[in-house]
Amino acid sequence: MFSGPPADPAAPTPPTGSGTPPTGARADAPAVALSIGVPTSAPAAALTADVVPLSGEGRSGYGSGPAGGGPGRPSPLPVAFSLSAAALLALLVAVFGPGLAARGTGELRIPGAGLTTLLRTVLFAGLAVHLGELLAPQFVRTVGGRPRTAVRNWSVCAALAGAGAAAGQIAQLAVASGLGITGTYATRNGGLLLLIANGFVAAALCAASRRPALALAPLAVVVGAEAVRAHPEAYSPGIGAALTVVHLTAASLWAGGLLHVLRTMWLWRGSPTAARTLLARYARLAIWLYAALAATGTVSTLRRLPVDVVFTSAYGRTLLVKLALMAVVSVLALAARRRMLRDDDPGVAHRLARREQVVLGAVVVVSAILTVVPDPHWISLTP
Repeated sequence: MFSGPPADPAAPTPPTGSGTPPTGARADAPAVALSIGVPTSAPAAALTADVVPLSGEGRSGYGSGPAGGGPGRPSPLPVAFSLSAAALLALLVAVFGPGLAARGTGELRIPGAGLTTLLRTVLFAGLAVHLGELLAPQFVRTVGGRPRTAVRNWSVCAALAGAGAAAGQIAQLAVASGLGITGTYATRNGGLLLLIANGFVAAALCAASRRPALALAPLAVVVGAEAVRAHPEAYSPGIGAALTVVHLTAASLWAGGLLHVLRTMWLWRGSPTAARTLLARYARLAIWLYAALAATGTVSTLRRLPVDVVFTSAYGRTLLVKLALMAVVSVLALAARRRMLRDDDPGVAHRLARREQVVLGAVVVVSAILTVVPDPHWISLTP
């Protein structure tokens, strides 16, 4: 079903230096949905570091930036500052978030929780980026009159980052347990992390080959191993793992796909009709991903979080933060949908979706914290 990024778009390129970009028909689909998230540095970095447009694309349109950045190009200094600030904030939340969430709960302190959260954030981000780059090009190919340009492929780097994050967790586990690397492989968590690391390495090799779609198989192994690793509890671990497989897959496809779409829209900013069509077509899938995420997230919460510890457990507090962030994502998604339905120019919808991607970066970090904090059943008063 999936394949790699588009290599040979057939549509002609708009004339070089054309003035006013064309306008197109109105789309009738919502913009985006919600989930576990994506890399915190996703949108702004992607929108400035892609392939230089050919034949004049991107020299006009909705991408005009501040003075000094050139027509259709944002000034690099504010973008770099925003990226640095976002990365620093994500780092601080990942390192100190688990401790702050558990303060005053009486739960046992988890050694190295901050580093584990950071590594798991990188792992989730790598998975989302790679799956998104397998999915989104399917929508790119269906856009008629699209420019003859494609964004750079990040799949190999994303997969290697995921492998490095899994390997880092293995080393951390070996140091904490005192078993050494070989002994750690024999443990449940160590064996699953080794499987995840190998799956990412295989996915990187597939992405670098002529058949990048083959990466779906090792990435499926990564998702399955992560789902099993995240549910060691004695009560119905099979149900929890199955819910996580659906939730994590939908989240990665949605967040990673949105990132690829936003990067492509920025590259096509001189052809707003094609950019708007791409966002609208991707939005149709986002509706179903939203439904899957909402359903699995609700069921997972009901089965794992006792009502009496919602405010007194690290898991419950972290989940409340995640829900608040998802509410912001929902508002941005609805606003992007309204603007896309009302305006022929995709500029406003693009900016709203870009902000949504930024908030999703925060969701990724919070989701990583959820996988690190203790199981709330241990402090529940419910018999």
